[in-house]
Amino acid sequence: MSVSHSSPLSELLRRSGGVAVLDGGLATELERHGADLNDPLWSAKCLLSSPHLIRQVHLDYLEAGADIIITASYQGTVQGFKAKGFSQEESEALLKKSVEIACEARDIYYAKCSEGSQNDNNDSSKIFIHRPILVAASVGSYGAYLADGSEYSGNYGDAMRVDFLKDFHRRRVQVLADSGADLIAFETTPNKVEAQAYAELLDDENVNIPAWLSFNSKDGINVVSGDSLLECASVAENCQKIIGVGINCTPPRFIHGLISYVKKVTTKPIIIYPNSGERYDPDLKEWVENTGVSDEDFVSYVNKWHETGASLIGGCCRTTPSTIRAIYKALHHR
Repeated sequence: MSVSHSSPLSELLRRSGGVAVLDGGLATELERHGADLNDPLWSAKCLLSSPHLIRQVHLDYLEAGADIIITASYQGTVQGFKAKGFSQEESEALLKKSVEIACEARDIYYAKCSEGSQNDNNDSSKIFIHRPILVAASVGSYGAYLADGSEYSGNYGDAMRVDFLKDFHRRRVQVLADSGADLIAFETTPNKVEAQAYAELLDDENVNIPAWLSFNSKDGINVVSGDSLLECASVAENCQKIIGVGINCTPPRFIHGLISYVKKVTTKPIIIYPNSGERYDPDLKEWVENTGVSDEDFVSYVNKWHETGASLIGGCCRTTPSTIRAIYKALHHR
């Protein structure tokens, strides 16, 4: 089943020459701007404390050449906000706010393009080209909500049930679908059960915007739970409302092989946004330094990933606007 011609991803790819650029790591950049993310809400904490920083990071990525920006709702859940003392209504408003901030950044960027970016003429590295830009509403896994590292193991214990996970995600997906985003990004999905829950939820709730479904891997063959990537990608392929299949938060060295696996079972656009290759320590809740690759090494893979079958390429944790600018240049100077 190939992607619908009315899909926002297929339209974006048609207008951008068959390849498009995603943004990069959000939390890393928020911390660089001074945010303290030591919190179960992680980057979603800034929806409360410093929305202006989120807007600035979105803008930085647009000025680096990103065609898709992903909202700060990855670790934002109704349940997580309510645990902080917010009401149901306030929690839902915070989810909507994540999309509003991204849309504001897009509007600011378009205004800068129209103005000819006079205020940024001293920085020739910034890209001001009026082009289609999509806002993807991020939905992190149940493991991301737990904030215990289980998004990197896919082991949810007694919660490993489709019905439970559908109930957990239902309201967040409903709210984000009605928030003005162009699509939903189900990210860092660590097991097949959660993928099935997402696919069923999209159908059950008659969600009115499409989605992509992205998995993470730590061995270059399976998703992190040990479930078969082929089986997980097949879940996405068989759901009409899922318009792209991806790999994210995975070391760059595994991506080429994973694209080849995904291509065996899908005709939908393949979305690739690896991390920097650094290793995350879930006990210390920090990235282990000197375990990743440089921007130069990361970008050296980009054209090979595209040639292998990826049509949307960006970065995940620990990648920066510099990484995305280099990806943009690599893909636009083929």
